Amino acid sequence: MKDQITQMTVVKKRSDSRNLVKISKKKVGKIQSEVRQYYDKNGYLSWSEKKRKYVILGTNTPVNGLVECPDCHIGKLLIIRSRKTKKRFIGCSNYYNGCRASAPLVQRGMICATKMPCKICFWPIILLRYSRKQKWARQCSNMRCESRISKS
Repeated sequence: MKDQITQMTVVKKRSDSRNLVKISKKKVGKIQSEVRQYYDKNGYLSWSEKKRKYVILGTNTPVNGLVECPDCHIGKLLIIRSRKTKKRFIGCSNYYNGCRASAPLVQRGMICATKMPCKICFWPIILLRYSRKQKWARQCSNMRCESRISKS
């Protein structure tokens, strides 16, 4: 009787170990696909103590980026339109790796973003106007920039 019980436990352990291998292969496959997607010639892996996982740094620099992010110096600032609210703002391409640099934009009117950085805060300069009758106004995209506060 004892031999049958020990054999049953051995069989259960074997089946469990087989299932674990399948699960770990799926996880490894997901990780490999993520690494292949985001890892390019400029990238490198770094251990994040805060997130307790490996983070890919210095990768996927977008072609349509305006200027280098003044906060993280890795990503680029882009004009982004929110899917939920349909509002537009400027945000860093390195957002998912921890950079929280963002600034709201004017929702109505026309915006033309330039690749010229502000001399004070290094955020991109934007050109905007509310109607066709108005002239283009030039200002820094950062709401907290001193050049923008002094004009107001």
